[in-house]
Amino acid sequence: MAKKRNRFEVIRDILQAIGKKGGNARPTYIMYKSNLSHQMMQEYFGELLGKKFIEVNESKKGKTYSLSVKGADYLDKYKLMIGFIESFGLD
Repeated sequence: MAKKRNRFEVIRDILQAIGKKGGNARPTYIMYKSNLSHQMMQEYFGELLGKKFIEVNESKKGKTYSLSVKGADYLDKYKLMIGFIESFGLD
């Protein structure tokens, strides 16, 4: 059985999904790629928007989301942290 993701991993998954679409990710795409329910996605979006990790872009076609500089920085530092943890066998 796979272990449950922690909060940092869920945030990473959301930010990676947005990043893969190059700043033009629709909510449904993010929800499926990060494997979240609609309710959980809304909760995380509220936090990520409030902390300015992501930005919302509204148009006639609907909302899309893009990574902010802070969100991209989170992904870079997350990779660094995981590399550190794995290099010492702490995972």
